[in-house]
Parts: sequence; structure tokens; C-alpha cells
Amino acid sequence: MSKAFTKEIDGADDDELALPPLPAGGKNYITPTGFARLRSELLNLMDNERPKVVDIVHWAASNGDRSENGDYLYGKKRLREIDRRIRFLTKRMEIAEIVDPAVHAGSDQIFFGATVTYVDDESVERTITIMGIDEAESHESQVSWISPVARALLKARLGDEVHLPTPGGVRNLEVVSVQYPKREGSSE
Repeated sequence: MSKAFTKEIDGADDDELALPPLPAGGKNYITPTGFARLRSELLNLMDNERPKVVDIVHWAASNGDRSENGDYLYGKKRLREIDRRIRFLTKRMEIAEIVDPAVHAGSDQIFFGATVTYVDDESVERTITIMGIDEAESHESQVSWISPVARALLKARLGDEVHLPTPGGVRNLEVVSVQYPKREGSSE
């Protein structure tokens, strides 16, 4: 049956709307830890969650009338959500370019994966870590490498002053610290 004739009430194929934008011709940089986290989520969905929901839907379908069967209806909806997330994670992992920030350990220049402390022109000090768009968590002071502040800071060095255009005007940021994670097994 054509998808045009099926009843979808929750916009089941909104995959493209959920994808964070990449710059034209840009790459989907991600740290090894972030990639491992995406992979772990994908495997958990495929190996654990999806089979459980399939069993529930199968059991609910065997109970008869599906039109008012809450377990069946909820299970089918949850199955679509899981399948959508699996497709999303698969696409993101296919285009991911894993970059280990530890290769820059000891450098005073800002690259992907750096933890940067800067002072703005109002003497407010902030520390951020520049991460991939699929792994950055703002509540942990992580910013995507395509964010305006990260793009302003990338390639700058310790002690440099960079200009950050904002809707309220240009802000000046002075880099006061640049750190990278240490390599595995390194005594640095």
C-alpha cells in the first residue's frame, strides 16, 4: 500500500527536520567518546528496546480488536519512534568524522576538542569545550564546533583576542587557557 494512503497522526518521517544543520560542504566532526556514545545508543535500541516493543505489539495484536487496544496503539507509535531514531543515528554515524582532540595535547592553539577559558569585554570568565554537533551538551559548557563562539575561537592561540559578532554588537574575547584531554596511557 502506498504511504500516501496510510494514516499517520504524528508526522512519522520528520527525520530531516531533526537533523542539526551542517555547514555546506562541512563534515560531522565528533570525538571518539561521542561516537562511542552514539554507537552504544544505536546498539541498545536495536538489541534491547526494539525487540521488547515488538514483543508487546505482537502480544497486543493477538488480543483482537486493535482499534481500541492501547497497548497496540502505543506500541506501534513507540516502534515508529525507535525506528526513526535508529535511522537518524545510522545516518549521523555514516557521515561522522572521528577526531581525537588528544593529538593536540600541549598545544596553545584552539582546535576541535579544546577546552577554552576566555574573558569577555565585561570581565566575565567562561570555560567551554568545543565538541561535535551530535555530542555537545550546553548544560555541561560544551558548544558545537559550528556555533558562533566556537568559530570565533577556532585557530586562535593562548593570549589572542578574538571578535565575536552578536546581535547586540561585537564582543571581544581574550583567550586565557587552552587545554586538551591527555592521550590514553600518556604521563603528560
